[in-house]
Amino acid sequence: MTQARTWLLKAAAATGVAAALGWWGLVALDAHRLAAPIAAIEAPTVILIEPGSSLGAIAQQLAEADLLEHPESWIREARRRGIETQLRAGEYEIGPGATPTELLDRLVSGEVVLHQLTLLEGWNLGQAREAIRLHPAIAQTLPAGLSPVELARQLDLPVSHPEGMFFPDTYRFQRGTTDLALLRQAAERMTEQLAQAWGERIDGLPIRTPYEALVLASIVEKETGAAEERGLIAGVFINRLRRGMRLQTDPTVIYGLGASFDGNLTRAHLNQDGPYNTYRRAGLPPTPIALAGRESLRAATQPTPTPYLFFVATGVGDGRHYFAETLAEHNRNVARHVAAVRGAREGR
Repeated sequence: MTQARTWLLKAAAATGVAAALGWWGLVALDAHRLAAPIAAIEAPTVILIEPGSSLGAIAQQLAEADLLEHPESWIREARRRGIETQLRAGEYEIGPGATPTELLDRLVSGEVVLHQLTLLEGWNLGQAREAIRLHPAIAQTLPAGLSPVELARQLDLPVSHPEGMFFPDTYRFQRGTTDLALLRQAAERMTEQLAQAWGERIDGLPIRTPYEALVLASIVEKETGAAEERGLIAGVFINRLRRGMRLQTDPTVIYGLGASFDGNLTRAHLNQDGPYNTYRRAGLPPTPIALAGRESLRAATQPTPTPYLFFVATGVGDGRHYFAETLAEHNRNVARHVAAVRGAREGR
């Protein structure tokens, strides 16, 4: 009886050793397989993992794409490390020389491919929304005909019209980010930038609120293509507001004309009354007219001190202006502008 029991114990021990040796052998085999570079990756390759994909489904997807030669080894490794539920959805870029182990680590890290979109200074809301609509990595959730008022409501903006409420910048995001999420991020950035500019404003400005500063900044943004002129342009508008003079700025009139504007601003347009016609109405228009960048926000809240009350484009296509203190001087500058435009048309 004792001999039989001893034999059974020896047999069990031998079986355990064999199992252990088999397990370690499998671990070693998996380690060897997972350390070899993925042969199919000869150039940077993007992998898209869909939300909700299980470990097995991901392994199958990679195997079908020739990115895993031994998916069973890959699955066992993930389970040994206790990370089988930690793989994250998204796009991942894998370069030549990457191993299955590195691929596993990448999917756990969540280091997804980031796309980017730049909202340009001076764009209006329609242009910004169109750029978002056309981006292939952005999920479209907003109806094409969604009104600005409804958009403002969905974004919980403090105004009923969202024009100008988004900060022009380059935004980076992963595939599947929604149009609403991107607009919300841009709106939050504008809130931050506007608050900073307003907090640094000079004393005695004839604008009462951050929103009025944003309106003025948007006009400055549209008025000059020369960065060094922004403060001076803002200074002219501040001077006119202080004196109760109308701003008489073309970009507001053009914005008010909307889609009907054909690129040719006429005297009839300037005489056509409307809330954005600053030739006919005093003060600022009711809303911003464009996306204002950081420098225009600073110009509106820290304008350059200047005696000027007038400016007109040089007419030579350099984005700059002639400035004047008096109407007579301004009229001479206008004549210079007209001569330059005529000369350009005639090829002189």
